[in-house]
Order: sequence, then structure tokens, then C-alpha cells
Amino acid sequence: MHGATYGSGSLYDTAIGGYSFMDYLACAGFDVYAVDARGYGESTRPQQMNLPSSQSEPIGRTESGIRDFTTAVNFVLRTSGIARLNVIGMSWGGSVTGAFTARNGHKVRKLGLVAPQWISDRPIPLDAGGSLGGYRVVRAADARERWVGAAPEWKRDTLIPEGGFTAWLNNTLRSEPDDELRKNQSIRAVNGPVQDIREFWAAGKPFYDPGQIEVPVLLIHGEWDIDVPLALMQDYFVHLTGSPNKRWLELGEATHMLMLEKNRVQAYDALAGFLSEV
Repeated sequence: MHGATYGSGSLYDTAIGGYSFMDYLACAGFDVYAVDARGYGESTRPQQMNLPSSQSEPIGRTESGIRDFTTAVNFVLRTSGIARLNVIGMSWGGSVTGAFTARNGHKVRKLGLVAPQWISDRPIPLDAGGSLGGYRVVRAADARERWVGAAPEWKRDTLIPEGGFTAWLNNTLRSEPDDELRKNQSIRAVNGPVQDIREFWAAGKPFYDPGQIEVPVLLIHGEWDIDVPLALMQDYFVHLTGSPNKRWLELGEATHMLMLEKNRVQAYDALAGFLSEV
């Protein structure tokens, strides 16, 4: 399950060095499904996204994402003939999958979380402030500056593998159905997750209780993550009181986008190994 801005194909199925994270898991023996909540990636765009953003309230709230994810999970369980599956969520996707698992632990075998959202008393970068319409336009071509800007200056040139940003950009733009936006190297992203930041995470109110997650959890976090700082991850980890087996991998020289960076295989290895354990 993806984060608040880019779809799952962008994050999990961009091939860098010849393979993507989905490829890696498939080669490790897993059947792999990537979910796009409505308004993201390959999913249907809500009708409000065909109108000016100012004409609707923020769409794609976290509860909506949970409903979409639940539908996908139920499809996989039904068509695969299994009782439980493994779940991975990143950032806002951590909120969706974390809340889903807290409510539906009987359907989840193990949960992998990459820098999930948590309560913060500091400004959260995803929320730029101001009034929120239904969605926002994000110029993906400008993402590299913010992405590498989280790393020390002398490490920025080597953070993303050669050709990695171009591969990510092309894969991200491919799923934007608006021709003009795509030509401008931009995409639309729903504003529901930003509204939920204001009502929950930035207001000191957890959207869900991590203590209600009662399955094994692997938490992965990047040293240079400015979207979800280290102190937030530590507090989140402490609140995973119901998990019978929780562990935390702190990935050095990595940002919030660690799944696409030079040290990504460390995260891949950790997740594949964790999910493979009996």
C-alpha cells in the first residue's frame, strides 16, 4: 500500500538496476499485489478530480483508503484460497494497513511498515498549509530536489542510483490520465490524507491504536527521513504493545523514499526474510 502522494506502482514497481521491489518479492517466492486507492496510480479517479479542486472537500480520506484496501485483501484471500496474507504499507499506507490490521488481525499473517505516520507536535512536511480543495497538483519532475534535500549535501549525488530518478519519474507519470498534466510532468494527488493530518496526527490524536495490532511487525525507517523523524518512529514502536514479535530496522543513509535508494536492498532483504519466517 502506497503513501499519500504517489501510487503503489511508482513506489514498489519501478525497476532500478534491473528489478523492482515487486520483482524482488516475486523472485523470493511470493505472489505480489500492489494496491492503488481511488485517486492514485492505476485506480479509478473520483469524479471530483475532473473538476477544479476548489469545488470539493478533500477526497480520499484514510477511511476511504481502508475500504479500498479491504476490498483488495478480500479479493486476494478469496481468489487465492488462503486465510491470511502478508501486508506492507509505507507512510500514509502505514496508516491504512496499520488500521486495517488493528481491525482485521485474523486476515493478516505479518505486517511490514516503512516509516508509517504517527502523531507529531512539529509541522508535517506533507501539509503545506492553506485551504484544501479536493486534490492537489504535484510536479513530479521537481520531486528530486526535495527528495535528496533530506540527505547531507555531500551525500546527495549518490543517494539515488544512476538512472533511478528518471525511471521513477516515467513510471509515476505513466499512470496520470490527464494528458496536459502528464506533459507538464505533473500528477494529481487527493487531499484526504492531508486533511487527516490536520484532524489526527498534527492534533495529537492517533487515527488508530497500534497497540491493537496483534501480529508480528517489522518497522523500517531511514536515518535521514524528515517526513517521519526518528523520534516519531521510536514513539510508534513503543506503542506496538500488542505485537508478539516486533522489530525495527534503522536504515543508514536513507530518506523517506528508501525503497528506491542506494540501500534499498537492505530493506528488501529484511522484509522478504521477515515474511518468509515460519
